[in-house]
Amino acid sequence: MPRKTDGMPFEIYTRPTNGEDGKPLLYVRPVAPYKRTMKDVENYSGYRGINKGTVDIAFETFIEVCSEWLAEGYRVETPIGTFAPKIKLEGEFTDPAKVKGKNVKFVGIELTPSKRFVKAVERQQKGFYKKESNVGSTQMHDEAFMANALQRSMSPGFTTIQVFMRHARLKYHSAQRYLNGLCSGEHPSLRKVKFGTTYHYFPMQK
Repeated sequence: MPRKTDGMPFEIYTRPTNGEDGKPLLYVRPVAPYKRTMKDVENYSGYRGINKGTVDIAFETFIEVCSEWLAEGYRVETPIGTFAPKIKLEGEFTDPAKVKGKNVKFVGIELTPSKRFVKAVERQQKGFYKKESNVGSTQMHDEAFMANALQRSMSPGFTTIQVFMRHARLKYHSAQRYLNGLCSGEHPSLRKVKFGTTYHYFPMQK
């Protein structure tokens, strides 16, 4: 039977909790070879008879208008869904009278997709296929795989946790633990330098 190669590719990961057989429960996550950009949207729009630049202008206008409304607390309904501001209370309070404006912080934007948008994706869906890869963090025990992943993530001469975790297919803390392990010991192979809030890992000079 031929292997399915269309639809949405996914990878399998382990959860921190175990099933009845004592093994970690699993979950799946979509995985794509690369990300799509506005350039891709513009190119596709050209095939639909829409002038290049029109879509980009529409998005820029939407950001300008929508950002003002969200900053004032409005929910903004669109064909793709409803945008709403997310705020949180900084600190612990039990007395409402003590909560002031300075105690509230804007933390992001929430998008609730519209039924129309969800149904449009469902109509385009062609099923799923499993991308063959290691499950969970078992690849950390494969020295050849990890060495190759590290080398590929070092293409600019250094790597970061976020870049390495994608190449090694690890979660953030597993990738961080692995990189930090290469920075320690009697003969470390990496050194880390902090730039702003991000650690950069450089190969040790031989």
